[in-house]
Amino acid sequence: MTDVRRALDILKTLVAFDTTSRHSNLALIEWVEAYLDGHAVAHRRVPNAEGTKSNLIATIGPAVEGGVVLSGHTDVVPVDGQAWDSDPFALVERDGRLHGRGTCDMKGFLALALAAVPDLVAARPRRPVHLAFSYDEEVGCLGAPAMIAVIARELPKPAFVVVGEPTEMVAVNGHKSINTFRVNVSGHEAHSSLTHLGVSAIMEATRLMAALVALSDRLAVEGDLASPFTPKGATLTIGLVSGGTAGNILARECSFLFDLRCPPGFDPAAIMAPFLAQARAMDLALKARSPDAGVTVEQRSNTPPFAPEPEGAAEAFVRTLAGDNGPPRAVSYAAEAGQFQQAGFSTVICGPGSIEQAHQPNEYVEVRQMERGWAFMRRLVAWSAAAG
Repeated sequence: MTDVRRALDILKTLVAFDTTSRHSNLALIEWVEAYLDGHAVAHRRVPNAEGTKSNLIATIGPAVEGGVVLSGHTDVVPVDGQAWDSDPFALVERDGRLHGRGTCDMKGFLALALAAVPDLVAARPRRPVHLAFSYDEEVGCLGAPAMIAVIARELPKPAFVVVGEPTEMVAVNGHKSINTFRVNVSGHEAHSSLTHLGVSAIMEATRLMAALVALSDRLAVEGDLASPFTPKGATLTIGLVSGGTAGNILARECSFLFDLRCPPGFDPAAIMAPFLAQARAMDLALKARSPDAGVTVEQRSNTPPFAPEPEGAAEAFVRTLAGDNGPPRAVSYAAEAGQFQQAGFSTVICGPGSIEQAHQPNEYVEVRQMERGWAFMRRLVAWSAAAG
């Protein structure tokens, strides 16, 4: 075994790839493939329809059941408008912290998994370790479903799935669902002094946004006090708004994005039904005023929640490797854990870093978290080489 430095060197390489979700991740995937080729590890891509992005699946060890999947996403969130003290795509170590976009969320985990490959190969494992790296997690876990389908269809069934989102290297057994939506409001341009001749898309969009704010306020007070999540109940936020061309023109277009995050047991469709009915009614009303006006609502993602498992096989497995004896934990972010669980896999979330550092300027993962992650990987190598 080497020390954690191997993982830190790999993390430096991974951070240097700008895999913001709006870009391709293929350069990173190609680097990982070359790295795996250097250790004679078989791998395959599961690309998107356009061939511009890809998931990657690799297996170290025999083609037998009972292995473990290490799952993580390759994409990161944008750095636009954030005040960074250093280049976001160059790993910088300061005061025991490794700064760079994706260090915490979640290239730190990918680096640990890849750093373990040479030791896994040398250990001649009796139980396989599968790497499952996805694309477009940050925009709704869009890449993982096709990857999970291949794993379920083509691999001997793994016993556990570990999703390496940042949890400070402790086990997490639940996360919220996420449903994301884009609302487009079309109006009819006219001079702002002649409101009777046009339709302001922005003015109409604010009515829909006001309805969502009211819904968000209601959800905030309806949370179950016994819920393990923080915030307790479902949350709804509007994250991006765009529209208009000038202050004295009735806007032709206005669009906004929002997301709804629900704990297990909530019905997102039922929560959204009144808003969608309002949007349909507004669409008809606007078309009556101008044929080119209207409203469309596009659901961009529908990621299921991750619920605590009655037996918790994956959770027990990770607690053993991580030395975790703490209480059950749940997180409010969404990940592919719910998608793996929905496909019939026992799943747990565990990875280095804290979600509080994710998506922030000067994002970082602590070196000591990477060291804890490396200790976890060492125990994983020993487990894979053990009998039965």
